[in-house]
Amino acid sequence: MRVNRIVEKTFAEGPGCRFCIWVQGCNHNCEGCFATELWDYEKGYEISAHEIINRFQLVEDELDGITFLGGEPFDKASELSEVAKYVKSVQKNVITFTGYSYAELKGRDDIGTKALLENTDLLIDGEFVKEKTDYSRPLVGSSNQKFYYLGDGISKSQIENYKNRFELRYDEHGTIHFNGMGNVEKLKELIDKIKN
Repeated sequence: MRVNRIVEKTFAEGPGCRFCIWVQGCNHNCEGCFATELWDYEKGYEISAHEIINRFQLVEDELDGITFLGGEPFDKASELSEVAKYVKSVQKNVITFTGYSYAELKGRDDIGTKALLENTDLLIDGEFVKEKTDYSRPLVGSSNQKFYYLGDGISKSQIENYKNRFELRYDEHGTIHFNGMGNVEKLKELIDKIKN
């Protein structure tokens, strides 16, 4: 599958220390999306579910779970469901974001989608809607997005008590990368100040 990046340990994508995968490719193309570099299905790089599981295993003792973001994770449901099955087998939790609605995903007749849903503890659905921008809730950017607790690995109280945050990282080329959720416009202003 094509991914944009993987962060092996972060505290900014859900409760606890999380392994995060941003998949490459998204056809939702939401107006105001702050991750437009993830739209193109040809960008990013190829990695197998097996390789991801191997990387997860190297740090799994330090992790509480995994988060799938994008791009659109359900466009890679078969591969991600393999990863999610492994994560659940070692008693870690799974958060999956999607621009599709939960109802739409439940109505699909494909094995990968069903398997990813079965191995997801928390599904966060819905496209980002610019006119409904709202950073008051954890992990989401617009008020239409909904939380579905599909497994017992994450409780509603864990999410309600989670505080939005950002993490900034520099790569070997000096490029600043950020992850997390909050007021993205304020973050962009801060990054511009750091660059200048």
